[in-house]
Amino acid sequence: MAVAVNKRSVMTLFSDTSSIYSHQIRLVLAEKGVTVEVELVEPNNLPQELLDLNPYGTIPTLIDRDLTLFEPHIALEYLDERFPHPPLMPVYPIARAQARLVMFRVRREWYTAYETIIKAPNSPEAANARKTLQDDLTAISALFKEKPYFMSEDFSLNDCYMAPLLWRLPLLDLTLPKVAEKNLLPYMARLFERHSFIESLTDDEKKIRA
Repeated sequence: MAVAVNKRSVMTLFSDTSSIYSHQIRLVLAEKGVTVEVELVEPNNLPQELLDLNPYGTIPTLIDRDLTLFEPHIALEYLDERFPHPPLMPVYPIARAQARLVMFRVRREWYTAYETIIKAPNSPEAANARKTLQDDLTAISALFKEKPYFMSEDFSLNDCYMAPLLWRLPLLDLTLPKVAEKNLLPYMARLFERHSFIESLTDDEKKIRA
């Protein structure tokens, strides 16, 4: 199998303007202060360069010299290890494993619910997904009374999963009960006011809460 060669000298992220997964990576890049070229592309009109480097033709795709990463979570952990300051994963193995499980569940359950709603907002499947997501966010809202970030005193990769999802709640026609808002709204404000989060937003994403 032939391997395409990256001719770029600067780290490059192929991203679209609204994908929740692309947003994650842009947020981590901004948090780390990484010099990167962000190429905003259309999912249905991908450049040949990307198709040559990524056998699946998917975005986001992160390219760093001879390395091409097209699985978002692998890209996130790679960036955290490649640029260790500030660290976004716990130091100790047990805590790291617990953080990975949290991210796995957010991706598997809540991101899946988000995608179901976005795909067909008025479908029975979307109604079920909306109710599940509402109930789950309400159930975890009490966690934010104890710590400023998601199960942590410090901003972490868990928050890089939560921030793009919570930013997109207005797209989901999902209303949180007052008991959840009481704890979640201050957490959301902390996330959305971070310089890195503001820097990570595309023009299309800014319009979600304009």
